[in-house]
Amino acid sequence: MTRAKTLPDLWLLSDERNDAKLEWALATLPRGNAFVFRHYHLREKARRERFDALAPIARAGEHLVILSGSAELAQAWGADGIYGPPSKLGKAPGLLRLATVHDASEIALANRAGLDGMFLSPAFPTRSHPGGGCLGINQFRDLAAMALMPVIALGGMTAGRARDLDWPRWAAIDGLS
Repeated sequence: MTRAKTLPDLWLLSDERNDAKLEWALATLPRGNAFVFRHYHLREKARRERFDALAPIARAGEHLVILSGSAELAQAWGADGIYGPPSKLGKAPGLLRLATVHDASEIALANRAGLDGMFLSPAFPTRSHPGGGCLGINQFRDLAAMALMPVIALGGMTAGRARDLDWPRWAAIDGLS
């Protein structure tokens, strides 16, 4: 089986904005997808407690649980993988490594690192970066074509925008919660 077939299509990302809805979102996310725990707004102890509350709900839905953090932290917390900039995703035996990328140079870094997947963003305008630019359909596709691994569309994504983009793998903060 190739790597492309092992990554799920839907990815729910955590954020301070969707925290109150995460239990519901994880419980209603179709089985066998993925959850990326970020929660940068919390201090270490509270972040761990929130992870420990959400991870079992994700696992009950047969979702991958990915942690934004180091490989050591992900292993200690029992995550399936790590998420972050390609330059910070070193060796991580037994873990998926998923990069956040925004341009051709970051895609090249991810390709050289032999990562398992990448989140390419922002595909569309997003509340995370109000007034910021976005890739749009054509630039998203041009950049995605450079990737040597599965690409997950991120940024302003909803089911409708995934259809507009005609892209099977997508992630959202608000769009899935």
